[in-house]
Amino acid sequence: MSTSDQASVEEPVDVLRPDDVDADLREDIEALCLCALLWAPADTAARAVAIVETTDFHRPLHAELYGVIAALVREGAPHGTAMVATALERDGELAGHHGIRIARALTDVATAGADPVSLGYYAKAVVTRAYRRGYHEAAQSMAQAAAELPDDQLFEHLLAIGRERRTASRRLIALHAAEI
Repeated sequence: MSTSDQASVEEPVDVLRPDDVDADLREDIEALCLCALLWAPADTAARAVAIVETTDFHRPLHAELYGVIAALVREGAPHGTAMVATALERDGELAGHHGIRIARALTDVATAGADPVSLGYYAKAVVTRAYRRGYHEAAQSMAQAAAELPDDQLFEHLLAIGRERRTASRRLIALHAAEI
């Protein structure tokens, strides 16, 4: 390849995002849940994966890691750090800036120091935080709807949000009654 060919090839630009800067993982319930999940025995991991959804994670990197770990658990495959890294590499997710970010996030959560025995508590906490975030999102959605939707659509929008919140409430009640 000539130097003129090299100059015409542009590297993809990854934007630095606020979640590129790490929080204190000792206080990050999502990171602790992922750490406990990585180190948990298969049966405990399967129970947690049965109740936690990818959308329960607020940080996109945590959601992505959870998706990979949960898929391994559901397949009955080993779900430790090395196998998660292997799955990410197989899927081409370790390239570029995003790859650096996801690899670092995996290393960070793997070393967060969570006790796998506490996985059930961490899983419930992640779902509970998602439940509460849902109310913030519902309020924002209603405020936006009040400003933008026609009058005849407002009440139906409110009902749709109410049905979604009721489903989330029932899920949370069932979760707290379950033993993980």
